[in-house]
Amino acid sequence: MIRNTLLATACLVLCVPACAQEADFDVTADITARGAQTNTLANAIWAKAELGYIETETTALLQQTLEDEGFTIQAGVADIPTAFVARFRQGARGGPVIGILAEMDALPGFSQGPVPEKQAMEGMTSGHACGHHLFGAGSVSAAIAVKRWLEATGTPGEIRLYGTPAEEGGSGKVYMVRAGLFDDLDVALHWHPGDANSADIPTNNANRSAKFRFSGISTHAASAPEKGRSALDGVEAMNMMVNMLREHTPDRTRIHYVITAGGLAPNVVPDFAEVYYYVRHPDPDYLRELWPRIEAAAEGAATGTGTEVEREIIHGNLSLLPNRALQEVLHEEMSKLGGVEYSADERAFALSLQKTLPDDGDPLEQAVEIQPQREFFTAGSTDVGDVSWTAPTGGVRTATWVPGTSAHSWQAVAAGGTSIGEKGMDLAAKTLANTAVRLYSEPALLDAARTEFNERRGPGYEYEPLLGDREPPLDYRQ
Repeated sequence: MIRNTLLATACLVLCVPACAQEADFDVTADITARGAQTNTLANAIWAKAELGYIETETTALLQQTLEDEGFTIQAGVADIPTAFVARFRQGARGGPVIGILAEMDALPGFSQGPVPEKQAMEGMTSGHACGHHLFGAGSVSAAIAVKRWLEATGTPGEIRLYGTPAEEGGSGKVYMVRAGLFDDLDVALHWHPGDANSADIPTNNANRSAKFRFSGISTHAASAPEKGRSALDGVEAMNMMVNMLREHTPDRTRIHYVITAGGLAPNVVPDFAEVYYYVRHPDPDYLRELWPRIEAAAEGAATGTGTEVEREIIHGNLSLLPNRALQEVLHEEMSKLGGVEYSADERAFALSLQKTLPDDGDPLEQAVEIQPQREFFTAGSTDVGDVSWTAPTGGVRTATWVPGTSAHSWQAVAAGGTSIGEKGMDLAAKTLANTAVRLYSEPALLDAARTEFNERRGPGYEYEPLLGDREPPLDYRQ
């Protein structure tokens, strides 16, 4: 009897690690249980609508939520006050390192209430027209669920939440990549708000932007025009030459600009003018070849108008490097969960909002469906691209907006402030968390993602950011 008792005790001690691996913890149920807190977090960020690199209160909310859950916070990374990395490790060493991206910045000029008609909110001049309040809060919820799963199961590994500011034109992630913060990741996961649910195999445009600032000589435009040199003439001459350049670029090239300063009075020759350019192409190497021609147009315009010009690179993003292996896992997990079901009130809101869309929107059933997986190109750009060239990266889109809604619209702000946005966020968080659990549990999936990543990058790849060695433009929204 004593011998049997000792054997049983020894077996119990030896079996503890193995038994811990079999502990039952459902990340989907955990995210559902914390749904109200996640919605509160998202709505608080939506109401603040802080712009790129000045998301001070937003980043504090995200960091505090993670710190309360037991994550270790490294704040102010990559010389960006609002950027951070939150880490939780189970086990002293070993196991996969998986990162989840969390964006947080709003867009200027999109003040809008959570109502289905255009209605600015008093005291607000910006809004979450790309849904990054949902992105940030949903990613935090997913990271917390994965952390709890690692603890409950005793699975060795590390989960990270990357707080990434200034995606909208500020390239926050690029500076974080340049600082080496993603170098040891096995996988990066992300998501984005949208008007449908998909886990396509995507790529997009690389993008570089700059502000070209012309300086001239101010004078009275009527009584002494010969003494002046118009900085605005410099801007307009540059724009004319770049517009002629469009004919001699490949089909997928995109060039767009706004004149951000052009003078204040018609009877004064302006001594300062500024134009802000974005230039895009799917191939970063071609973009590097095209860019000197943009700069040559600026120099030529300055010479021809007797002005001077200087330029400041504002941001630069590489195109997305696809990873089919990861996207297939994401698609499987999203398909298991299903899409977004509208309540009667949500359906009424959606139908009212669709009346304001240019083409009356898409069928509301699109929110319920999971779209068939496809290879997909979008002409837009994102700083997730630089992450995807540093670590295998996969992502999804979920229906946080009314079907037919485009990003960067007041309609996106409106739906993002309602339960419609919350339901899409919930689906995204659950998809990312369940995908992460699969990746920790099935090493072959990580191996397949890494193999594809290496093949797509090619031998001898060296990372070169399109924005060069400039410091983060922390004042670009101020």
